[in-house]
Amino acid sequence: MTTKTTATPRTKSHKHRVARGARGGAQDRRPTTSLAGSAHITRPGGNVFADLGFPADEAENLKMRSRLMTELRDLIAPMTQVDAAELLGVSQPRVSDLTRGKIGLFTIDALVNMLAHAGVRLRVSLTRSPSILP
Repeated sequence: MTTKTTATPRTKSHKHRVARGARGGAQDRRPTTSLAGSAHITRPGGNVFADLGFPADEAENLKMRSRLMTELRDLIAPMTQVDAAELLGVSQPRVSDLTRGKIGLFTIDALVNMLAHAGVRLRVSLTRSPSILP
């Protein structure tokens, strides 16, 4: 017994939007939003995670992990994932997670260990917030 499935037909306007959107550029005539009339603009504070509303401690942790992941990704960019896994002392699926930017799967400790395994030496610099100083 065979089962026949039918696709839901799309409207002409949907096909037209998809075709125009796929090409992009000057042919994409979607309306643009201007910030000229905005009443509030938030200036960046140097930590995109804090700017996105993460609590200060979590934002600093994410910023550090992001920086370490970026260094690792730059280091292994010309390599295959198998070669990178051997260099970093992890599995190939772990390298895949790294290259795909899955920041939630990595701790600072794990990232430091991978860098150390690759022969990268880290230097840590700490500063105190003026509000904490006596």
